[in-house]
Amino acid sequence: MPQTKTALAKTLGISRSSLYYRPKRPGRDWSLKIRIEEALHEHPSYGSRRLALELRKNRKQVQRVMQVFGIHPYRRRPKRKHYGRGSPIVPYENLLLAISFPVLPNLVWVSDFTHVVFRGMILYIATVMDLCTREILGWHALLGHPTELVLGAFTDAVRRAGTAPEILHSDQGSEYTSKRYTATLEEQRIRISMSRKGSPWENGYQESFYSQFKLDLGSPERFDSPGELVAAIAHHIHRYNHTRIHTALKMPPAAYAERHQPKVENSVT
Repeated sequence: MPQTKTALAKTLGISRSSLYYRPKRPGRDWSLKIRIEEALHEHPSYGSRRLALELRKNRKQVQRVMQVFGIHPYRRRPKRKHYGRGSPIVPYENLLLAISFPVLPNLVWVSDFTHVVFRGMILYIATVMDLCTREILGWHALLGHPTELVLGAFTDAVRRAGTAPEILHSDQGSEYTSKRYTATLEEQRIRISMSRKGSPWENGYQESFYSQFKLDLGSPERFDSPGELVAAIAHHIHRYNHTRIHTALKMPPAAYAERHQPKVENSVT
């Protein structure tokens, strides 16, 4: 049975908070990422040049961190949303702004979805990524994007990982703010984290995956049926996890995950 984070920390003889600490460059990159996100919250249209000036950092360093975490300036004018009287307010904050970079797998997961067009139909693909290893743990595809889409990806991730995360981050899309989705996570005592409104870069961790994934998948129109398209999606996700070298990790995500699994010996009583 998978250990809780508290039990794991006790077994390793370290504090629970130590599980979130990671030395060397990933920790520094994470700190700069948070500063970039805060600057973009005040100046959504800033590119890397203005961000470097704002933060008094080298532009190449800012560009590299933005690429690593899939951060892009939000140049489009946001549409105004009108809420009726009594509309619920999403109570979930962006917890990732207050923690250090996760040092082990299955501590922080992030979820998002994208779509591809196939013969006039829109196929939506939801994925769940481990923030530490960048591995796609779970995914689900539907001809629509109801709550079942994101719940399917979450369920698949839990099944494959054999455990649930401590934190699950997403944007504030209606699929993620639905009572069914949030209740499912809260029942498993998962801390829910969400990007702030009007801050899409705060959930950009899968941006590089989606862009490369669509490039590798190619035109969906070449497939003869939706079944063939879904099979190709499964193949490319497996390829991304197991054979394609991730530039930030210098190896495939699955190999990186295996290296960073906690080495815990079973004690004999």
